[in-house]
Amino acid sequence: TRQTQFYMQCPPLGMESLRVKDDQIRASSYQRRGLGPHRGRLNIQSGIEDGDIYDGAWCAQYKDKKQWLQVDAGKPTRFTGVILQGRNSIWSFDLVHTYKVQLSNDTISWKSCMNGSEEAVFEGNQDPETPVLAAFPESAVARYIRINPQTWYENGTICLRAEVLGCAVPDPNNIHSWQEDEGSKDKLDFRHHNYKEMRKLMKSVHEACPDITRIYSIGKSYMGLKLYVMEISDNPGKHELGEPEFRYVAGMHGNEVLGRELLLNLMEHMCREYKLGNPRIIQLVKETRVHLLPSMNPDGYEMAYKKGSELSGWALGRYSYEGIDMNHNFADLNSIMWDAMELEMDKSKLINHHFPIPAQYTSKDAFVASETRAVIRWMQSIPFVLSANLHGGELVVVYPFDMTRDWAPRELTPTPDDSFFRWLATAYASTNQVMSNPDRRPCHNEDFLRHNNIINGADWHTVPGSACMNDFSYLHTNCFEVTVELSCDKFPHASELPREWENNKESLLVYMEQVHRGIKGVVRDKDTEAGIADAVIKVDGIDHHIRSAFDGDYWRLLNPGDYEVTVSAEGYIPVTRSCGVHYEPYPTICDFRLTKTAKHRLRGILARGGKIPKDLKLRLRQLRQQKTRKVRERRQNRR
Repeated sequence: TRQTQFYMQCPPLGMESLRVKDDQIRASSYQRRGLGPHRGRLNIQSGIEDGDIYDGAWCAQYKDKKQWLQVDAGKPTRFTGVILQGRNSIWSFDLVHTYKVQLSNDTISWKSCMNGSEEAVFEGNQDPETPVLAAFPESAVARYIRINPQTWYENGTICLRAEVLGCAVPDPNNIHSWQEDEGSKDKLDFRHHNYKEMRKLMKSVHEACPDITRIYSIGKSYMGLKLYVMEISDNPGKHELGEPEFRYVAGMHGNEVLGRELLLNLMEHMCREYKLGNPRIIQLVKETRVHLLPSMNPDGYEMAYKKGSELSGWALGRYSYEGIDMNHNFADLNSIMWDAMELEMDKSKLINHHFPIPAQYTSKDAFVASETRAVIRWMQSIPFVLSANLHGGELVVVYPFDMTRDWAPRELTPTPDDSFFRWLATAYASTNQVMSNPDRRPCHNEDFLRHNNIINGADWHTVPGSACMNDFSYLHTNCFEVTVELSCDKFPHASELPREWENNKESLLVYMEQVHRGIKGVVRDKDTEAGIADAVIKVDGIDHHIRSAFDGDYWRLLNPGDYEVTVSAEGYIPVTRSCGVHYEPYPTICDFRLTKTAKHRLRGILARGGKIPKDLKLRLRQLRQQKTRKVRERRQNRR
C-alpha cells in the first residue's frame, strides 16, 4: 500500500545488521541468556542445540501482557514502523500474534502509539519465519521504543525477532548532526539494482571505459535472464600469454544480495580510478584479466527484490526458479577422488587434478540448474587461476574442502594446498573492516572470531553427496576458490551499502592481487618454441598438480619457499628445476622447455617427409638396444 511504501522510506535502525548494539536492547524479562533481548534481532538464526547461548529470539520469562522488548535509538528518531518474526527453532514453535507499541524520551514516561483516539494494536505473525511489517498510522518522534506483545501462540510462549524503522531527527543544538554520515566518500551508485538496472549500470561503466571493459553473457537462467559478466583488462576479449585470469561470482543464492552490489561498485570504482591514474588499479588492469559475474541466480534475486530488504526473510530467493540450491549442485568429484584413493594400491597411478565430470551429471535429465551448467562451461573455457564466491548471512571466509570425507556433519578436511588456502582466506578476512574488528559480536550461532574469521568449509558444515563450487573448481580446473560470507544481514537495506562498500573495498582489491603469488611461466617445445597445452605441473611435496593453458602458459599459486617443480607432457621428456617464491607480491618466472621423446620426434619428421638427423638415429639405436636387453633379461628370469 501507499502507506507501507511511505513508512518503509525510513531505514531500519540496524537490529539485523548489528548497528544496534546489544546494550541498546533491553527486555522486561527473559528465560535465559540464550533467549535474552540481544537475540531479538530480525532473521537471527539459532544453534542446533536447544538451550545453548545462541537461541533464535528474545523470549519473555512470563506469559502476560506486561512483557516488552525495548530499543534505544541513541538519539531522537522519527519512528515509522516495526517488522516482526517469531522464534527460529527446529524444536519450538513460538510467535506473537498481536502487539502494541510505546514510545519514550526518558524510559520513565511512555506514550502508546495511537490509531486515531484508540491505542493501536498491530498484527504480528502467523508463522515464525515470515517477516510482517506494521506501519504506524502516524510517525512519532522519541528516543526509545517498546514492543509490547498482547497475544501469542497459545501452546507457546512470548518470543519475537524484530527490526525497527526510523529516521534520525537532526539536533538543532549540534550543527554536525545535520551532516548525515553517508558511509563512503566514493561517489558510486549505492542502491539495490534489479535485473534491468544492473544491465544499465554495467552498460554505463562500459561506455565510460570502453578500452578496458567488455560485457559478455555465459548463458541464461531458467527464466531466460542472461548471466552477464563484466571483463576488465587492458586487452578485453583476449587471453594474453602469461596474464592470469581472475573471477568474482556473486548472487549464487539470489537473496544474498550484497555481493551483487559490491561487484557493481567494484566495476565503477576500477573504471573511475583507472581514468584518474590510480597506479594500483592501473597495475591490476594491465597485469590481470578480471571477470565479474554479479548475479549467478537472477531469477532468485528478482523474487527477493520484489519483497524488499527487510521483508524477504531468510530464504526467499535463495534457490533457483526450479528450487535448486546451486551451491550444492556441482558434480561430486570429492567422492570419486577419495574412492579411488581407497581402491588403488599403487598411489603413483592416482590422478589428483582435472577430474573428469561423471557422464550421468552431464546428461540432459540430470537435476542440474541451467545456471550451474553455464558456470561450468565458463570455468572450462577460460584458464582461471583464482576466484571467490560471494555469499551473505555470516562474516567469515570459507576455504575448501567444503565436503567431509566420511560424510560427518563437520570435520576438518584440508586440501593438499591447505597452507595457501589459509593464506587466501586470511588475506580477505584481515583486511575486512568488520571481520578484523576484535570487538564485533557473532552474527548468529557461531563465533568465528576465535578462528580469525576463516574456517575450513567441511569443519563448519557439509551436505553429504553434494559438492560446492569451491571443491569443484579445485578438482576439475586449475582455479583456487574460496567463499566469502560478507555480512550478517543477507539483504542489507540500501542505506547500509556505502558502509558495506568501505568494509569490503580493500579486501576485494587485496584478494585479487593474490593471483600474482607463486610461480608462473610458459611450457614450450624446445625445438619449435611453440607453447605446449595440457602439460602437467607437479610441485614436489604438494599432491595436487595443475595443467598449462592452450598457449602453454601456467600459474601455480604457492606460499614463499623453495620448490622442486617437474613438468611433463605427452610425447616429451619430463624436466625438473628449482623455483623459489619470494615474499614480494609478484610471481617468480619459471619457464620450461621440453624435448620430445625420440619416438615423437621421429613421427614428426616422417610426417613432414624430412630427413632423420644423426643424433636421432643414434638415440633410436640406443633405445632398441635397451629394449632388446630387457627382453633377454625377462627370458632368462623365466628359465
